[in-house]
Amino acid sequence: MPTLHPTNEDPGESGVRGQRRSRRWALGVLAASAAGGAHLASALAQDEDTETDTEDEEAPILPNTVGELPTTGALRPGPIGMQPPQLAPVGAARPSIITIEQAGVDAEIETLHIIDGAMQNPTGPWVVSWYEETAELGSRGNVVLAGHINYWNVGDAVFANLADLQQGAEIVVSGEDDRAYTYAVEWVDIFDVAELTSGAIQDLVGPTPDSVLTLITCGGEFDYASGEYLSRTVARALLVEE
Repeated sequence: MPTLHPTNEDPGESGVRGQRRSRRWALGVLAASAAGGAHLASALAQDEDTETDTEDEEAPILPNTVGELPTTGALRPGPIGMQPPQLAPVGAARPSIITIEQAGVDAEIETLHIIDGAMQNPTGPWVVSWYEETAELGSRGNVVLAGHINYWNVGDAVFANLADLQQGAEIVVSGEDDRAYTYAVEWVDIFDVAELTSGAIQDLVGPTPDSVLTLITCGGEFDYASGEYLSRTVARALLVEE
């Protein structure tokens, strides 16, 4: 028997029986032509007997193509190169204002970049910089901010008192989503610039498994010959669960 190909049409019960009868009759005719006219009556009689026994049976409809594998909810195969959409972190927002009561900080936050591994300097004495290559507020990771400790012709600047922060001190950072994110200081330390290898820097400003905040400013001794500080003061704080 040839393989049956299912169609979108429904011929109805009588139509199915009629198609089966026609196929069996045609096969009977072909067999009779090969064996002689004497077998034609026998073939037709056998067809009638078979029709009585099978007219109420449904012939199975078997697929003749390979279907898609079942899924558990993931996207089914699509055009080549198509990737599932990347979901943005829930509540993620760019930081806009930082307040540290213990250090006398209440400043706006600008957006800067890390270019060729170097953090761009904040553009003024009273503004704090957030680096776009780091985490946003409300998402898991490391939110990195930097500010000046002092400034030419100004004196003390926005992070002048960063080294004085105590463990547990609160840092509140507001985002563009109008939410306030509170962090608690875990530690404050001073690192010599000469000791800040690429691996050490990565530990300070690289991604983290938890939601943390890293504040960076200059510190230590000032080298008048080069006009730069020889160390960096770093404060690390952990997001407080609301």
